Order: sequence, then C-alpha cells, then structure tokens
Amino acid sequence: VHERHGQNTDLVRFAGWWGNDPDTRFKMHLQPEFIPRVGADGWQISNPPILAMAPVKASIDIFDEATIPALRAKSERMAAYLRFLLNRLPSCGLHPARTFDRIEVITPDVPSDRGCQCSILSHDRPKERFKALQAEGVVCDFREPNVIRAAPVPLYNTYHDIWVFANELSGRP
Repeated sequence: VHERHGQNTDLVRFAGWWGNDPDTRFKMHLQPEFIPRVGADGWQISNPPILAMAPVKASIDIFDEATIPALRAKSERMAAYLRFLLNRLPSCGLHPARTFDRIEVITPDVPSDRGCQCSILSHDRPKERFKALQAEGVVCDFREPNVIRAAPVPLYNTYHDIWVFANELSGRP
C-alpha cells in the first residue's frame, strides 16, 4: 500500500480486526466508524498471519488429549465456584462493604447459556478496581464503561486462581 493511501479513510477497504487502531480496538462498539491503523497496517483484515497459525497444531493435539467434554465439565465447575465466591463477597451486598462498593455479575447463571468467561459490572470505581487486580498479577480485562471480565480457563487455570481473583476483586487482603 503506497504511503499516500495509508491515511486515506475515504478509500474502500476491507475493515478488519488487525487493521483497526489498537487504541480503539476494544471500543469499536462505541466508535461510529472504523478507525484504521497508520499506514499499510490499516489495510489488514481479520485473517491471522500464517506464522501465528503454526502453534495451532500443537494446541489441537492438547485439546484432543484433554477432550472437549472433560474441559467443558471442568469449566462448568470452575464457573460455579467463581459465582459461589462472587455471591459471597462483601461488595455483593451480603456483607458490609469494605474496600469497594457493589458489583453485579451479568453473565447468565445457567451453565448452558455461557462459556468460561464471567462479566462483572463494577458500580464503584471500575477502572481503579481493574488496575488493582492487575497490580496483584490477576489477568482479566476491562470493557468500557464498567465491566471487568474474568475467564477461568479449565486447561490452565486452577481453583486457587479463582479464589485469588475473588479476594482481589473484593479488595480484601
């Protein structure tokens, strides 16, 4: 792509995930229009680069060995444990609030209606709460304006990881 075309947003293009500006990528639902990356990168579509696909074969072998039914069963148990802990947090209203105020789980309660990801509305200082989780080494993500998402993945997360997340989310030591 010639440099004179890289910034021209009037040209017709296939607008894909990889071509979207990384600063706004997770805010695409809030943006009225596609915001391309600078230069030729803005012309990328959503197909992954071929070299990034090389590890997929090894991961498929691991999934074949672990089996999808066994992983799904463990995922449901882990999600149930996470919900059990979240429902008992001081910030869920069952106990006096401590560091942070109320949270609300917005992921469906029925196991067949969800995957392993849990979305939590933070009604009190959501960005501060998310940064506190990150500072403690908890891996989760944030969606504007106030959703913290956690995904206890059965292939590599532990029940202890879930316990740590719940305790850190509440602001308890």
